[in-house]
Amino acid sequence: MEEDRLNSPNTSTVMFEVLGHQLQFSQDPNSKNLGTTVWDASMVFVKFLEKNCRKGRFSPSKLKGKRVIELGAGCGVAGFGMALLGCDVVSTDQTEVLPLLIRNVERNTSRILQATPDSDSFGSIRVTELNWGDADHIRAAGPPFDYIIGTDVVYAEHLLEPLLQTILPLSGPRTTILLGYELRSTNVHDRMLDLWKRYFEVKSVPKAKMHSEYQHPSIQLFMMSLKPSEIDRHVEEVKSEEPELISEENDDNTCVLNEVSDLKSDQTEDDEGILIVNLQGKKLTDWEARRYGAMAARLLRDVKIHKDI
Repeated sequence: MEEDRLNSPNTSTVMFEVLGHQLQFSQDPNSKNLGTTVWDASMVFVKFLEKNCRKGRFSPSKLKGKRVIELGAGCGVAGFGMALLGCDVVSTDQTEVLPLLIRNVERNTSRILQATPDSDSFGSIRVTELNWGDADHIRAAGPPFDYIIGTDVVYAEHLLEPLLQTILPLSGPRTTILLGYELRSTNVHDRMLDLWKRYFEVKSVPKAKMHSEYQHPSIQLFMMSLKPSEIDRHVEEVKSEEPELISEENDDNTCVLNEVSDLKSDQTEDDEGILIVNLQGKKLTDWEARRYGAMAARLLRDVKIHKDI
């Protein structure tokens, strides 16, 4: 029945170029589960990898064979970014999302292998269920991992603690955590950073490190590693140096929305900080259309219409 539903008229497909491969991700925005939608933070994440993969820590030579677990994988976009750089990825989500995730993984793995049958640059990607905080699921995944990734997995405060209680046991002294996040609530954002900074060294990825087209003031990427005290407490038997972090320093180690100077020339803000965009005569790229559509949807959601009786 689930497969029938995925083939229903409500299903849409996102075509997205990932590291030179034209991939196809099925999504179902009309379902009751947020995990069946391709969210923009996953695209920003993959394009960040694409921009930084020629040298350094995200080059295929450094990532080949690294073990990665993706939390809240949804449609699977971010996981393919790591797999295409040679990582062995475990994409996880809740049971109800798995059929769509499996379909995307099988389809796109086939497309990649058909396009480059003799290449050994592609690692692997497999799907499994993981409910946050479930000790059996976490143990079965086989921690620790070299990388823990996730995009748009935080959108409500009640998810913060379960996410933390999943990341910690999946981590080891050399684990790097990469999370993509779109700010929707300042309360959730502040609480999230406060919680993360208790356990992790937190760095915000500078906009200069992101793809010039696939970025937005409200979308942030974070790179984190366990604090030394957590390494000692969490895995005493492992002695290793801390993983390399992004070299750019952020004085307060917090994520701040870009100011007006970071916006494109056709974007301004009014006195209350509301983004105003002049689209007259402008031809939009697919990415720009997605972002402006998302902004419009948020405005419509927030507007309350009162009708006089």
